[in-house]
Amino acid sequence: MTPARKAHPSRTQVDPPRAAIGTIPLPGSKKPHPALGLGLWGMGRWKRPEEDQTRRSVEHAIDAGMRWFDTAEVYGNGRSERVLGEALNRTPTLAKDSFVVTKVSWEHLRPEQLRASLVGSLERLGRPSVDLYLVHAPDPRVPLQETMAALEAIWKEGRIGAIGVSNFSVEEMEAAQAALSEARIVVNQVRYNLFDREDGDPVLEYCRAHGMVIEAYTPLARGLLHGRYLTGKRVPMEVRRFAHRIFEPDRFAVIQERARALQALANAAGIPLASIALHWLEARGAAPLFGASRPEQIDSNLAAWEVRPSNKILNEADAIARGERA
Repeated sequence: MTPARKAHPSRTQVDPPRAAIGTIPLPGSKKPHPALGLGLWGMGRWKRPEEDQTRRSVEHAIDAGMRWFDTAEVYGNGRSERVLGEALNRTPTLAKDSFVVTKVSWEHLRPEQLRASLVGSLERLGRPSVDLYLVHAPDPRVPLQETMAALEAIWKEGRIGAIGVSNFSVEEMEAAQAALSEARIVVNQVRYNLFDREDGDPVLEYCRAHGMVIEAYTPLARGLLHGRYLTGKRVPMEVRRFAHRIFEPDRFAVIQERARALQALANAAGIPLASIALHWLEARGAAPLFGASRPEQIDSNLAAWEVRPSNKILNEADAIARGERA
């Protein structure tokens, strides 16, 4: 008789309902790309109690049916990768079925540094390979040709399922692709949401034209598109620091008023504001990548994903965010 499996001490005792997330094609990959993912940017950087909370949140996301997890070697100096690896490696099937993305730092783009970075990431994740490996950001001091040639060599070894970039402009994507002889760049991960699209729009158009996936981080504008900071609540310094220009004094009053109009639109339709924000990206061909530090935030975002607003609402939201509606 097989003994009953002992519950993981940090798992929630009641598994959440599994979300229907869906997938999108990823050129040249053996796996489809999940349409919604969890980014671990803010995870694993804290003291032990916060790291335990991170672990619980990741495990909760897994139990809820999420399979796309995005991390990087610089997130918590590798602690984020380690926490993710421990959570995924609870069972061989789970580890195999997950879509794992990590990134090489902009400080490690020389060929010998890049290979060492990947080895370190794989050791922390407890995996022989990753599904997607991204250049976290370009370094103007390192020729892209060097970096991409090293990536392609590792890709040929099978330790990278696919090659991507992050925070690359159209011109940088073109230069990176030109440096590859056989592989393709299949992803660009950029900051992109209803209020922060100036840099993302041209990248999106390029990705559409070349069959690439655009992964959109900060899809909820650091919580603003979840309904936060609409009633005078003070915006924390860390949120302002990592939110580009959305919360800067010369811009925030206008953005906040438009966010209130979006909230009113969502209320009138009887749907979460986050549903509009996430599916506005999905309708444009982008794959949202949200962050969460607590299980309830994951549940809230998955519930929002389950509600698909009408095209009319999405078009109205687009006009409001661009300032074309009062």
